[in-house]
Amino acid sequence: MTDQPATSATSPAVPHAGKFYVIESSFHGGGKVPGIEIANRDRLWAPGWAVMLPPDGDPNQYPETPHLVQVPEKGGMPRDLEELAGIWIVSERAKQVFESVDPEGFAFAACDFTLADGSSGPQYYLCGVVRTLDALDEETSKLRVKTGDDYVNGKFYSLAGGASLVFREEVVGSAKIFMTPYSGDEVFCTRMLRDALKSAGLTGVGLTDAAAC
Repeated sequence: MTDQPATSATSPAVPHAGKFYVIESSFHGGGKVPGIEIANRDRLWAPGWAVMLPPDGDPNQYPETPHLVQVPEKGGMPRDLEELAGIWIVSERAKQVFESVDPEGFAFAACDFTLADGSSGPQYYLCGVVRTLDALDEETSKLRVKTGDDYVNGKFYSLAGGASLVFREEVVGSAKIFMTPYSGDEVFCTRMLRDALKSAGLTGVGLTDAAAC
């Protein structure tokens, strides 16, 4: 297993600022977490897996409807984007923004949502990013590239300690959201999706310029 930097000697990543972003659920702060749980998470696991997988577009992926429950002692009502057990949970309006910008980039699974008083809560969805592109330009990016049999696909892009990422736009093409084969669960988006999310005023969305992340 090796750990080596991928840096450019001639072409800094700074000119690429503002083109691509790391997108994730933002921290609540103060040690808080969303006041929800997936009540039937253990029954949604895929055969052979010890974890629940995000939606992949198969309408029969889960044996039953995901069931969110409100847990006020844990935190407040969910924002437009939350993350539980490594899976995005999004509101109706977040889903609408995602689908309006890049309908082929996402998969959703509608959830039942029971509030603490037993009534039905607003509509939320499990959300998965279903596009993977080998789009990172390793030669002009600045990050640590870890290689070895311990990593999925034999390689891992580590953003720990800071990184400056450059993506090959000819590979990204018309995509507005994507993951890479070597970035684990990191998700990247273009400025167009970032601007749409900002314009909609969605809560809980964390966006970091990939050129300085």
